[in-house]
Amino acid sequence: MKEIIKKYHFRDGLNHEFEILNLATILRTKKDMMTIPHRAQFYHIIWIEKGEGTHFVDFNPIDIEDNSIIFISQNSINTFDINGHYEGKAILFTDGFFCKNKEDIQYLHSSVLFSDLYDIGILKVDPHLSDLSAIFNSMQTEFLRKSDTAQFQILHNLLHVFLLKAEREMKKQGFEELKPSVHLDYLLLFKDQLEQNFRNEKSVKKYAVELSISEKQLHKATTTLLDKTPKQLIDERVLLEAKRLLVHSNQSIKELAYELGYDEPTNFIKYFRKHTDFTPSEFREQY
Repeated sequence: MKEIIKKYHFRDGLNHEFEILNLATILRTKKDMMTIPHRAQFYHIIWIEKGEGTHFVDFNPIDIEDNSIIFISQNSINTFDINGHYEGKAILFTDGFFCKNKEDIQYLHSSVLFSDLYDIGILKVDPHLSDLSAIFNSMQTEFLRKSDTAQFQILHNLLHVFLLKAEREMKKQGFEELKPSVHLDYLLLFKDQLEQNFRNEKSVKKYAVELSISEKQLHKATTTLLDKTPKQLIDERVLLEAKRLLVHSNQSIKELAYELGYDEPTNFIKYFRKHTDFTPSEFREQY
């Protein structure tokens, strides 16, 4: 049976793959869609002006608080609280909208706001004092106006400035970013390769060869920056996808094991139990 995690692509019919939505309106009109687990294939910036409840990104609960912004990366399993209260706005955009060149790709994929090297990005804001309010208002005004040849560039630049300002504000609030280094370069390259290949490749040696570095160099990079071995990072990524599929799909354990690169379902069951203390079926039943 096929995976039934709902996949939401960007809405057709817009001039650009960029949109600003009213949270209360979208939850009122599309509550059935938004409050079931779904894999949105675009980025979210959720600005909560007033709210309460618990928002889930993958298996991470996030308290919904007044005057807060949540940054959610593409392809995360996102679930709005069916009993929660959301007032505010959401900015939605895709890689295709933001990434005009290599510099844009490098910035977005390494930004502390969306990187899986850190916890989910959450920012507290004072709407009366923050520069972000002014930039957001400018984006909304531009988004609502009739499209012309300048609109894309204006929206792109305003979004880029918004993200840069948000990063600056997070650092003011005590967030500590990993410092640039050779170790960080290796780690980012490894994480990129891992995201592309974790289903079929689980060997640290193979990743090191692909990156043209030694296993020792890769081990030094991950343990220095994250206090985790490359094998632990591989296991974490495989287990995250396994949990997503177990909870949010109707695939059999056999089908799921094959999708994650295991020729024998029994090997997957043993692997999952070793790392979680549950069999896959027990984990599925628990959730």
